[in-house]
Amino acid sequence: MSLEYPAEFLIDKEKNIFADPEPIANDLKAAARSSYRLSKTVNDSVNQLLAVRLVRIRSLQQQIKDLDKAIESYMQLFSAILNSIPGIGSVYGAGLLAEIADIQRFKNHAALAKYAGIAWTQYQSGDYEASNTKLILSGNKYLKYYFLEAANKVRMHDAELKHYYQSKIKEVPKHQHKRALALTARKLV
Repeated sequence: MSLEYPAEFLIDKEKNIFADPEPIANDLKAAARSSYRLSKTVNDSVNQLLAVRLVRIRSLQQQIKDLDKAIESYMQLFSAILNSIPGIGSVYGAGLLAEIADIQRFKNHAALAKYAGIAWTQYQSGDYEASNTKLILSGNKYLKYYFLEAANKVRMHDAELKHYYQSKIKEVPKHQHKRALALTARKLV
C-alpha cells in the first residue's frame, strides 16, 4: 500500500489533531506490516499471497467497470423505450431485457407478470374468496427482482406511480412497503 492512503485516511478522520500525518501514517504502515507474529519465511509467503490476492481483486474491479461500460453502450442501442421511463437505468433495463428476451412470446401483460412471479395465489371455496393472498412462489426470480427494483426507482420519479404506491401503502398495517412495491411492480409490468 502506498503511503498516501493512510495519510489521507488520517487527514480525513483525525480532525486536525496531528500537524503532520505522514510520519504517523508511516508508523501505522510499519505496525500493520508486523502485526502478525510469524517466522520470516512464513511472513514472506503470507505477504506474497496477500499481494497476489490484492492484484486479483483490483483486476476483478476493473473487469466490473469494463462490463458496466459495455452494458451501458449495449443498452443505448436497444433501450429507447426503457430509457423513456424515468428511474430505469441501464443496469435494470439490461436485466429486464435479458430476462424477458422476446416480449412477443407473452400474449398479454398478465402472462408476463405471472412469468416474473408478480401474480397472486387464489384462495376460494364456493362463494368465498380470500382478499389477503400471497405472491406465487414460481416464476423467474431474477425478472421479479428487476421489476421490483425498477418499480422502487420509478416510483421516486413518476408522479402517477408514486401516488399509486402511497395509496397502497396506506391500505394494510403489516408489510406495507413489500406489498405496495409488489403492486407497483405489477402496475409497471
